[in-house]
Amino acid sequence: MAEARNFTELKQGTRIWALAAVHGEVERLARLHAAVIDKFQPSDQIVFLGNLMGVGPAVGPALEEALLLRRRAMALSQAEEPNTVFLRGAQEEMWQKLLMLQMAPNPGQVLDWMEAQGVGPTVVAYGSSIMSGRQALREGILALTRWTNGLRESLRVRDGHAQYLASLQHAAFSGPGGLLFVAAGIDTDRPLGAQGDAFWWGGSGFSSISQPVEGFKAVVRGFDRRHEGVKTEAPAITLDAGAGFDGPLMAGLFDETGQLIELVEA
Repeated sequence: MAEARNFTELKQGTRIWALAAVHGEVERLARLHAAVIDKFQPSDQIVFLGNLMGVGPAVGPALEEALLLRRRAMALSQAEEPNTVFLRGAQEEMWQKLLMLQMAPNPGQVLDWMEAQGVGPTVVAYGSSIMSGRQALREGILALTRWTNGLRESLRVRDGHAQYLASLQHAAFSGPGGLLFVAAGIDTDRPLGAQGDAFWWGGSGFSSISQPVEGFKAVVRGFDRRHEGVKTEAPAITLDAGAGFDGPLMAGLFDETGQLIELVEA
């Protein structure tokens, strides 16, 4: 198993809510939030499967809605420890890399690629734009550093936003023989401790997984870049119905044995 700081081991014998990629769809997340809380039991746990940020229209409010759900879940469970886990998705990975763009060998190419991947709405959420970033690039490294520092400061002053980024995990699992939760994919040729960015950039072979991976009953992901829809059959479960890409937002409820017992759509 990988370093503990990168993985969260969920409490065994409890129900788990897994929320697919949100992609800034705050209105859908608010409706899903209400549905989850309505059915929430004190021992339940929640896993956000990455990609809260990017693509959609309201990245900042969506993040705040997710933080509100975490607070309400903790209040209902009267837990001393958080019962909500946030996974790192490609959008969160890009955002953190964007904050260090001045250190990239080819920052202009990197910025163009990130824009194509949907990072633009996150930049807007923190008070700037891709156009402003390009202007800073033309002016030189000092201007680019000022631009990224401005984004970093905008992040810092928003309550809970920097803490959210600092809390991101690579994956979560529910014990031996249980479930493994990831953002987008897994490389079945690598051990879990060597997955690296396969968790958020992988996924090309996900639908072809036919045997349990690393002893887990199923791998559950929240984003499919091919947009092939929800797949509910173990050992490879996809909860992405296209939020941020004109589709609904989904959550799956897994029972104490790791069986998917309900899908909630918003």
